[in-house]
Amino acid sequence: MEIVEAYIKHRLMPSDPLGDALHLAITSYHGCDFLLTWNCKHIANANKFAHIRRVNAILGIYCPSLVTPLELMEIIE
Repeated sequence: MEIVEAYIKHRLMPSDPLGDALHLAITSYHGCDFLLTWNCKHIANANKFAHIRRVNAILGIYCPSLVTPLELMEIIE
């Protein structure tokens, strides 16, 4: 939950701790390679990538690739 709170504090995600911030926190904490999502507003948003990477670096945690299913299909082909 500390990671979720940091995301909300740094205005990466909306203040709903059970939504987008939790999804990103879980995948970051566990070092997942990808976070697959259709949520292009808060997660798979190119305008947020650098900010997310910076906050994860400050927290000392891994930053997964944030992709839509279509983007992942292009990666694995």
